[in-house]
Amino acid sequence: MSLEPNTLISHYKILSEIGKGGMGIVYLAQDTKLDRKVAIKFLPSDSSQDKEKLQRFVQEAKAASALNHPGILTIYEIGEAEGSTYIASEYIGGIDVGTFARERKISLEKALDIAIQIVTALKAAHDSGIVHRDIKPDNVMIREDGIIKILDFGLAKLLEKRSGGEKAVKTGPDSETMIADAGKGPSTTPGMVMGTVNYMSPEQARGRDVDQRTDIFSVGALLYEVLTRKRAFDGDNTSDAIAAVLMKDPVPITELNPEIPNRLQEIVEKCLQKDKKERFESSKELLDELTRLKRHLQIEEIEKTILPEEEHKETKMFPATTADAAGKTTGARTGDGDSIIIRKSVAGKIAAAVLALLIAGVAGYFVWRYAFGGDQRIDSIAVMPFVNESGDAELEYLSDGMTETLINSLSKIPDLSVKSRSSVFAYKGKTFNAAEIAGQLNVQSILNGRVAKRGDQILLSLELIDPRTDSVLWGNSYSRSASELVSLQSEIAKDVSANLKSRLSAPSEQEVTKTYTNSPEAYRNYLQGRYYWNKRTREDLAKSVEYFNKAIELDPAYALAYSGLAQSYVLFPNYGVAKPKESMPRAKAAADRALEIDNSLAEAHAALGLYYSSYAWNTDRSEESLRRALELDPDYETAYHWLGQGPLQATGRFDESIAAGDRAAELDPLSLVIKTDSGYNRISARRFDEGIEVINAALEMDPNFPYAWSALGEGYLGKGDLDKAIESLQRSLKLEDSAYVKAVLARALAKKGDRTSAFEILDELKIRSRNEYVRSLCFVLVYSSLGDLDASFEWIERMFEERALFMMYLDDPLLDDLKDDPRFDKLQGRVRDAKLH
Repeated sequence: MSLEPNTLISHYKILSEIGKGGMGIVYLAQDTKLDRKVAIKFLPSDSSQDKEKLQRFVQEAKAASALNHPGILTIYEIGEAEGSTYIASEYIGGIDVGTFARERKISLEKALDIAIQIVTALKAAHDSGIVHRDIKPDNVMIREDGIIKILDFGLAKLLEKRSGGEKAVKTGPDSETMIADAGKGPSTTPGMVMGTVNYMSPEQARGRDVDQRTDIFSVGALLYEVLTRKRAFDGDNTSDAIAAVLMKDPVPITELNPEIPNRLQEIVEKCLQKDKKERFESSKELLDELTRLKRHLQIEEIEKTILPEEEHKETKMFPATTADAAGKTTGARTGDGDSIIIRKSVAGKIAAAVLALLIAGVAGYFVWRYAFGGDQRIDSIAVMPFVNESGDAELEYLSDGMTETLINSLSKIPDLSVKSRSSVFAYKGKTFNAAEIAGQLNVQSILNGRVAKRGDQILLSLELIDPRTDSVLWGNSYSRSASELVSLQSEIAKDVSANLKSRLSAPSEQEVTKTYTNSPEAYRNYLQGRYYWNKRTREDLAKSVEYFNKAIELDPAYALAYSGLAQSYVLFPNYGVAKPKESMPRAKAAADRALEIDNSLAEAHAALGLYYSSYAWNTDRSEESLRRALELDPDYETAYHWLGQGPLQATGRFDESIAAGDRAAELDPLSLVIKTDSGYNRISARRFDEGIEVINAALEMDPNFPYAWSALGEGYLGKGDLDKAIESLQRSLKLEDSAYVKAVLARALAKKGDRTSAFEILDELKIRSRNEYVRSLCFVLVYSSLGDLDASFEWIERMFEERALFMMYLDDPLLDDLKDDPRFDKLQGRVRDAKLH
């Protein structure tokens, strides 16, 4: 199908055609709801009409979108228009690797960086059981910021899992596949795999089983072309190209480009072996080899500038350079006259070193800025997610953790507004200019950071940007090989802020430059715990506890680790990880221990506040703890969020509850959870129309956020609009399987008269509860909607025994069916008498 500009497909306005091939037409479009550019690919109408092909395509696209890796194209949705199926995905501004290699000379360092980023993304896919099958230069994009994106994962194949490991995908005559010559569109050919012949493996060309080694071959062919500007396998036609893949060895890279190291030649040759058994066994093995080579080359370069016999620390700094001062924008550089070089001969743990540099350098700058001013005092900042340039996805926790740690540290500077983690992480992996971010977040400055690894050294570069002019206000580059570096953060902060006590008091300076552990290994485990905590899934929350406990084992006085442990345990019941009686006492013990060590931790006070409202049923203590958290951190959005959802709502102070939730949303405007709960507070107050309006605003931010759909369903259910309630709840369940949402759906179906479907869901919940924790509330909601009040109150007794959260919300609209029963009147008194102190 051909679409004219300005054609509206769902909420996408077509702007222009940007690509065409045998797999369909690709358009650039504007997402009118979220005001962003997207790419939309329309599949051929014959494929859209073939139910089996379409089902397989949808399944594979879902698998690819679930990878959620920064190096893989993000798929937003699959839809249908005018009989054709389309995929909406992120639009990548930049050029493909093939064009990049043809138009400019690529350095060895850049070529390795491209290869490492590609293989890192492929490893994430292979670890999830997906083989791409069509890696080629045209399917790899380079964004303007250097980030690599692999395209067309929605067309990949799933590897079958079996007890002995992964099973290769069958691609013989029973599997319809596609083939294309480079520069030509693909055509359907039975017995061949989808791919482009110049880059496909021999087994792929023969229509045999494929696995991740097939992608490794294609990476070898791509890297060969990047390094030599010639294809490894070429021919005048498709048959010649296939013959070359099957029978010929390419000319050695070093003959075409003598500057290529022999080891890199060996790596490419191993990738291109005809027998897949002779290639690298896995993408991880290839990634390790590429990373090892890059590290070796960088160490050789570093040895030219670093004196290994030096035992002292040496620091060089360069001042801020603005467009006015230098006639142009100047960023962080590495020349002798302007770089920051920090040398230390003793090797140590990297994470603590980077934390020390990060907090001390940036916090020191802000303190200096506040004391001595400048053209304009900076009152607000967004610390953007640091870019992990190491090529190692396993170090993502480090770049994320450094960002979060810096946000927390800068938040302690008086009168400086620092945007929350969830607000800035909404931009992770996306391309925005500084002015756009500043406008959306309402800040005066943007801090960008990049982290790279060279051997045992971490390279960290920071730039503070003035979004009005896009000029660099301040920039530092650090190179550090570290041990005993925790004290370094205090050293730098003290040096920078020596004359600033009039503006930054001694206690405030201590807080900004504070270190919570002397153990780099404990700090590393803490960062990993935070990384998994922020993912907020059942499995990841459980994993976060493992890392927090490891950090505590390494440093039993690590207050932040206890605080993180409390924040994990207190969420376990809501995510079905454990029953309240199993996790909540542990949450309190961890929070108490954190506050014994350091009573100034707002996060620990907030976790204690949630414990008191959710489990102890003590709203006074809950409110006290949450307000103490806000005294310590007046802009702590989570404390406002839990205050509105917890004690204020539980005590029927709905106006205050709504005000607290709205304040949280104001502080963290891009948090979908906070925005949704701002609407949910209104639903709990029976202001259904207002709640529905707010939740719809959250869905405009992300139409694929399942919790917003379920909350919307509850809003419509409370209002009595059963059709919209059922539609919204079913939409939520398509995005995420949830026992609670199914229970609410059963309630809506029963109210509509579909008791059969409600009973089916009830049976499903019973079976599910045998293998996982299903909240007793789920059974209360279903039984009460079916009119079985005796069963409902039996399950309420279980809720009481479990000390379930919902016992604090007996006035909730979901429990209206029970309120005329005499047994219900006694519940509030029993809850009041059972509160813990």
